[in-house]
Amino acid sequence: MAKKSLHGFKRVLNATRYSCQGLKATFQNEPAFREEVLLAFIMIPAALLMDVTQIERILLIAVVVLVLFAELVNSAIEAVVDRIGAEQHELSGRAKDIGSAAVMVTMLLAGYVWLEILIL
Repeated sequence: MAKKSLHGFKRVLNATRYSCQGLKATFQNEPAFREEVLLAFIMIPAALLMDVTQIERILLIAVVVLVLFAELVNSAIEAVVDRIGAEQHELSGRAKDIGSAAVMVTMLLAGYVWLEILIL
């Protein structure tokens, strides 16, 4: 029984290490991600200090994290497309454009939520 638990724990440790490697690689190679992380380091503490309800605070933070999530997925899509080949292909361009659109949609949502809670 203990051996099985150790195996599960090792799997969790490995998954955590791979995730950290992914965050590091994205931070090092994607300027947009670095900018979004900087904004998150400003916006999340700001949300924690604001006089808003708990649900509003959760929403303010969640949409910022959602932007980071979308950028991570977009960066993964771009890396895979670039790995496949450098030649221009309609589907490669479409995949990159769709990933970029996902980031834009989450940014628009984040902007709306912040405006709605703080101003409107």
